[in-house]
Amino acid sequence: MLNFILQAGASVATLASSADSLANTPVATGIQTAATAPEITVTEISLIELIMKGGPIMYPIALLLVISIYLLVERLLVISKASKKNDTLVISLKEMIHSGNIENARSMCKNLNTPESTMIEQGVSRIGKPIDEIREAMNKSGANEISKLEKNLNVLSIIGRIAPMFGFVGTIIGVITIFRKISQSGTVEIVQISDGLYQKMVSSAGGLVVGVIAFIFYYWLNARIDKLAHRMEDTQIKFLDMLNEPTK
Repeated sequence: MLNFILQAGASVATLASSADSLANTPVATGIQTAATAPEITVTEISLIELIMKGGPIMYPIALLLVISIYLLVERLLVISKASKKNDTLVISLKEMIHSGNIENARSMCKNLNTPESTMIEQGVSRIGKPIDEIREAMNKSGANEISKLEKNLNVLSIIGRIAPMFGFVGTIIGVITIFRKISQSGTVEIVQISDGLYQKMVSSAGGLVVGVIAFIFYYWLNARIDKLAHRMEDTQIKFLDMLNEPTK
């Protein structure tokens, strides 16, 4: 019995010694070191600093964005002014024309100075001529007024196409920068290639964003012009129907 107790005590001592040895192994030491290691600090950069990391190609991309915004504001002002609606235009002209006040009807159209009234004025000035001739004159006038509203819209379309190309050029420059630094140092380290990666990704993103914005502006303005064009067609039909009505 005494021998059994002594053997059990020796086994417990052996286990305790093994536990101490395991605690001093490199693995355990690494775990303790990792647990007590200081936190890695992350340096934050502003949006402007991030954009500037895109390199010199970001300057023409920024210029394209400024041009797009300018064209949007300028065209919006023109289209909004041209889209002023006058629901009583045809009714007022009907009373003047049927009473023989053709000059007053033309003066009224000129004073309104909208694409709609300008088109109608061409029809009023040809009252007494065949209806086909009046319709043709109004169609030409309407098309001319719409073309004035579409001025410079093609520039937005062009910007939407070339802005991503500028971003692609920035991508190529970034890749060249990466390979140049690798060839100079002879090693591949993230610190050496980070500038090229920033330039590559930021310039690509900038070009795509400006291109998308330009296309959105382009199609939105065209949608507003199309809406006005449809309204002008309805007004033209009402005017021609009014001319065909018998005079009381």
